[in-house]
Amino acid sequence: MEVLQWDITTIAHVIQIAVAPVFLLAGIAGLLGVMTNRLGRVIDRARSLARGQQYASTEHEHALINQENRNLLQRGRFINLAIAFAGTSALLVCLVIMALFTASLLSMNFSKIVAVLFIISMILLIVALSFFLLEVFLATSLMQSGLAKTEALIHPKQKP
Repeated sequence: MEVLQWDITTIAHVIQIAVAPVFLLAGIAGLLGVMTNRLGRVIDRARSLARGQQYASTEHEHALINQENRNLLQRGRFINLAIAFAGTSALLVCLVIMALFTASLLSMNFSKIVAVLFIISMILLIVALSFFLLEVFLATSLMQSGLAKTEALIHPKQKP
């Protein structure tokens, strides 16, 4: 096994190869930021409902709060899964970058390892984005149905 001479040209070349995965890592980090913010909003709303539960006076109000809590729990599950898959994807991208540098340092061919890690990372990112979209669609759907219920309470239909 021949050890590669590490000069500035070699290091620059490896950095050039690793730039695309680094940008991908930055993109995933941005997505994780958005996802964790959404999870925080779900948690804040659940805490708000828990405080408001004591002021519910009718069985109907308790039922509405319980239903919203179940909806928030489902949203939280989706976003947690999205965060887990995106985080795992980011870890695999880190392994890709590490493998690129290690292969260069040791003058070894890690191309299959790098390819497999990258493919798995993309699959996990696709799954993460799918759960993220499910959560967004669920939140939008729940918001629309909630607005319809609120509108019906504020403006009940007049009886002829």
